[in-house]
Amino acid sequence: MILNSTDFEWEESSGAIPSLSMDQSNLSLTSEVPPLSVWGVGLCVSGTLIAAENTVVVTTILASPSLRAPVFLLLASLGLADLLAGVALILHFLFSFCMEPKDWSELVTSGLLVTSLIASLCSLMGVALDRYLSLSHALTYGSSQSRQRAAVMLLLVWVGACAIGAGPTLGWHCLDDLTSCSVARPLTRTYLSLLCGGFLVVVMITLQLYVGICRVARRHAHAIATQRHFLPTSQSYASKHSGGKGFSRLILVLGVFVGCWMPFSLWGLLGDASSPPLYTYATLVPAAGSSLLNPLLYSLRNRDIRKVLLQACCPLKYSRNTQIHQPTDV
Repeated sequence: MILNSTDFEWEESSGAIPSLSMDQSNLSLTSEVPPLSVWGVGLCVSGTLIAAENTVVVTTILASPSLRAPVFLLLASLGLADLLAGVALILHFLFSFCMEPKDWSELVTSGLLVTSLIASLCSLMGVALDRYLSLSHALTYGSSQSRQRAAVMLLLVWVGACAIGAGPTLGWHCLDDLTSCSVARPLTRTYLSLLCGGFLVVVMITLQLYVGICRVARRHAHAIATQRHFLPTSQSYASKHSGGKGFSRLILVLGVFVGCWMPFSLWGLLGDASSPPLYTYATLVPAAGSSLLNPLLYSLRNRDIRKVLLQACCPLKYSRNTQIHQPTDV
């Protein structure tokens, strides 16, 4: 999933004949290693921020024995996937601007990005599933059996993501046949179409889960209103507790989720190798940018994770005898 940085540079022709006395080694060096650009700097900075942010999340969850509920396993998987995306962006910067570009470097970074995007998207779907189950099966969900099921599901997700991400490295690429390239070289059009089609399926399933969450939450609010003998105003009570702050958070999560993933999924299906590279970057940047937003929307917004972070940063101010709650609003 790599595009050359020179795609954004305009050709300039001054008409001057290059000096024949120029050192040949310098000439070959400048022709092999592209000059550093604004895009390259942004790539390195964003990758570093993504890696640092998600390293904090993953370390916090894994280092705290109290954070072992299914939702925290899912958040750790999400953080690990986004951490891998940040590492892939940093490697792409190093391979593109610090050394001579090679075919194997494109294949490695493409495989890492594909693996991270698949694992991240499936982890987001898992978080939505966890929210739905924690509401619809509140009495039984969160047990040791649920944690085992979540661990097995995440293991299958990562095995599948690594197997699909290994496709370009194992030979499913277009470096030998440029006519079969997609909008994201070195991925073939068939490979990217299957990938984006899977992305759209996961996005639709996730949206259906959030619709189910809204229905269950509204049903619970109506039941609470009935138990409190507010039957004449049960509709307004349900509307108040199913909307408001929780509903605005849900809209924010869904808006970021769809806005980050839908453009590239559709462009990967509709575009081809002859499409302008600028459009590919415009749709791929939000998908990669989701790795920067996910910790803020999911992990760092969780009060139990924030509590562990505050205890680690200020151990004298925050005691460790507070109970970890089962989060339903991560």
